[in-house]
Amino acid sequence: MSSVFIDANNWGVLIGRLTLSLCAGGVIGWNRQLHNKAAGLRTYMLVSLGSALFVLVPLQIEPRSSEALSRAIQGIATGVGFLGAGEILHRSRQETSQPRVVGLTSAAAVWVAAALGIAAGCGLWQLSLVGAFFTLLVLSLVKRLEKTGLFNESENM
Repeated sequence: MSSVFIDANNWGVLIGRLTLSLCAGGVIGWNRQLHNKAAGLRTYMLVSLGSALFVLVPLQIEPRSSEALSRAIQGIATGVGFLGAGEILHRSRQETSQPRVVGLTSAAAVWVAAALGIAAGCGLWQLSLVGAFFTLLVLSLVKRLEKTGLFNESENM
């Protein structure tokens, strides 16, 4: 765990971690923007950046404690859950003729963007890059597979 902690004056590492968080969130946001979702490029970049900033604070303060980092991560997961819930409620209310829950994928994508920001903030660049790649894979490739009807639950029951 000691390799995660950084010196507050190490500008290169700070800028690198924050840039990675922006890129990871941006990749997801770009995909969501292309599909005309309510939350787009800027939202995902800000969620990821904010998550990185929240974990960078306990990584720099003295005395260094993994408990403080753990609490920050727990707070991010909870707080971002509220953003996702707002996305679901907002999208569900637009279609008042039939009660439906929509926006679950967007809510999950916001949550993943926060996790990628956490990984980037902690300096886990490989995890952040692979996570962003897999997220894009799920949002793009799996969507195409769903459209083929192979995963339609009503037809398989």
